[in-house]
Amino acid sequence: MRLSARNRGMIRSTRGFSLLELSVVVAVWAVLFGVFLERLTYYQEAAEHARFESELQSFKTGLQLRMAELISTNRERELRQMETDNPLRWLGQAPATYSGEYPGNPEPGNWYYDSTTRELVYVPNLTRFLKITQLHRPAQLRFRVKISYQPVHAPGGRISGVAGIGLEASPLYQWL
Repeated sequence: MRLSARNRGMIRSTRGFSLLELSVVVAVWAVLFGVFLERLTYYQEAAEHARFESELQSFKTGLQLRMAELISTNRERELRQMETDNPLRWLGQAPATYSGEYPGNPEPGNWYYDSTTRELVYVPNLTRFLKITQLHRPAQLRFRVKISYQPVHAPGGRISGVAGIGLEASPLYQWL
């Protein structure tokens, strides 16, 4: 029995995908997978950035509480020492990501204190969306304790009074 040309075309179309259709499907899936991986790394780095900012804020709060304690007990002369001490000394408990004073090989995603430069250092795990003005190898975000002063009117003239304390980034950075 012979099939007409019309019937042969119908049989061919029910056999499966052509090579062109299969390659289009594979290309679409590859693009979707690439977009998924890019978003996944973005959100992983955003989570690391959020944890970093939270820990940095708790360090600043610990410094401010220590400064308030020294001022309230009339021990303002001891404030200058805070610029040279490890700022994590004033926390009740160091975070789990703190490696101590200058470890030989800092782990990515951890903090350490560099006693030679007197800086608190964070070594980021992911740096795709991080811009640092002076890049260290590995990438490091460095912070120094900075006490700010302002002139205060006092009996007998103006004196320099403490205005605040914080952690100053050195070098500057921009994340996300």
